Amino acid sequence: MFQQLLTPIGGSLSASFLVALTPILTVLILLGALRRPAWQASLAGLIVALIVAVGFWQFPPHLAAAAIGNGVLFALLPVMWIVFTALLLYNVAVTTGHFDAFRDWVMNHLPNDRRVVLVVIGFCFGALLEGVAGFGTPVAITSSLLIMVGFPPLEALVFTLIFNTAPVAFGALGVPITTLGKVTGLPAMALGQMVGRQLPFLAFLLPFYVMTIYGGFRSVRALFPMLLVAGGSFALSQFVASNYIDYQLTDVLSSLGALIVTILFLQVWRPAPDPLHAIAPLTARPATRGTTPVAPWRGWIPWVVVAAVVIVWTDYKVFAVGAQTFPFPGLHNQVAITLYGGKPYAALYTFQPLSTGTAILIASIITAVLCACSPAAFLRCIGQTWRQTWLAIVTVALIISVAFLMNYSGLSYTLGKGVAAAGPIFILLSPFLGWIAVFLSGSDTSGNALFGNLQVVAAHQLNLNPVLIAATNSSGGVLGKMISPQNIATGVAVTNLKGHEGAVFARTFVHSVALTILLGLLVALQQYVVPWMIPH
Repeated sequence: MFQQLLTPIGGSLSASFLVALTPILTVLILLGALRRPAWQASLAGLIVALIVAVGFWQFPPHLAAAAIGNGVLFALLPVMWIVFTALLLYNVAVTTGHFDAFRDWVMNHLPNDRRVVLVVIGFCFGALLEGVAGFGTPVAITSSLLIMVGFPPLEALVFTLIFNTAPVAFGALGVPITTLGKVTGLPAMALGQMVGRQLPFLAFLLPFYVMTIYGGFRSVRALFPMLLVAGGSFALSQFVASNYIDYQLTDVLSSLGALIVTILFLQVWRPAPDPLHAIAPLTARPATRGTTPVAPWRGWIPWVVVAAVVIVWTDYKVFAVGAQTFPFPGLHNQVAITLYGGKPYAALYTFQPLSTGTAILIASIITAVLCACSPAAFLRCIGQTWRQTWLAIVTVALIISVAFLMNYSGLSYTLGKGVAAAGPIFILLSPFLGWIAVFLSGSDTSGNALFGNLQVVAAHQLNLNPVLIAATNSSGGVLGKMISPQNIATGVAVTNLKGHEGAVFARTFVHSVALTILLGLLVALQQYVVPWMIPH
């Protein structure tokens, strides 16, 4: 077994930490400073990670190749299979005119104000899609709708990326929290409760935060009651569901609660008309829509169908049917995790023919039938989806390969040990461990699997509450998702911003860091000032 090295650079943790950071810095600089396409930044990051891992961390080349292969396989199935099928559903909705109908429903039932649509669709509806699919598809779908009501593509993507943070920790029916419980040995229910006592503060803040970015304090004052209702209903539902019902249902309940409450509130309260933010009338319909108008209420069909199918699929554990787990050749238990006492590093891959992606495919077929999409048109939708996503697939495969290579070679554990060695300020840095992991992998689940146990080890060493610090890994991870190349690449797939992921990254980066710092301050308050907030 290869024994991971933690301080290969002169035996110095600080020097090793800086060298281990270079693959991440490469991606950050190419995306943010040089505005390169995400696939180029990810490829460069992979090359640097390979040089550092093999040349300095002495990671055997055959293990490096296996780690990269494992990352590519995971990126394709299940990650991009979910993304592909979700965007196929979107294309079916567009082709049959039901996406236009959904826009019409929004126009008919919401005030004629882009700012209102931004909150209802970008925040509330996007959270529902995150709970169902995740992996960047909410960004692609909700940003498309925002573009249709007049938002420039860059603004639409940036705002939906920021909004997409609130529901991530409880996405896919609580899988990130379940994973965190498994790797730390802490009760998943307590971890879910703790995350549910951190993220509601963020969820409450987000509508005000994004509206300040978009329309300034003038818009915040004009929409204050609605922002209060949207943020408050989501935060309250998230807290109640995670603490008193079931953390696995948190996303579905909080997003539906916020969506319904906010829409109902807007039937009795409306902001003063503002021509500056009025939605321009749609001047032309796509030719594929045909001559028969689609009733606005039918615009909900694709989203209701996919939500129902995925919830039933998960509730009845259909995804487990035919699932097979096998060790990845040449990698499983071939690496010893030095930081965890030489524990063998498993490399198990689970093939699920009936995964969430397959559930969304079934939902797409049902939607095609209900929306009168012919077999020929459905096949054209598949071709259109491939053209939209192939570059995103390449990008995601590259960036997840970077994450897997850094994990198995020991680079990630050097970074974790370096942060954990920070002493008393670790409590402020703890969210950034999850932030780094999710930036690389695009998944809060993967971030928890990587650094969840490390956070607990550091908490015990520094006399911090392990439930609080483990939960912070998940909460911090959600804030890294808005700058993840995987998330951004998927988001731009249906816009005209392909190849301009760097511009999106540059706009979101500062918000990601600022909100993570705020989370660190909240964690410090919960540890030292209001420890009664921590579940026992």
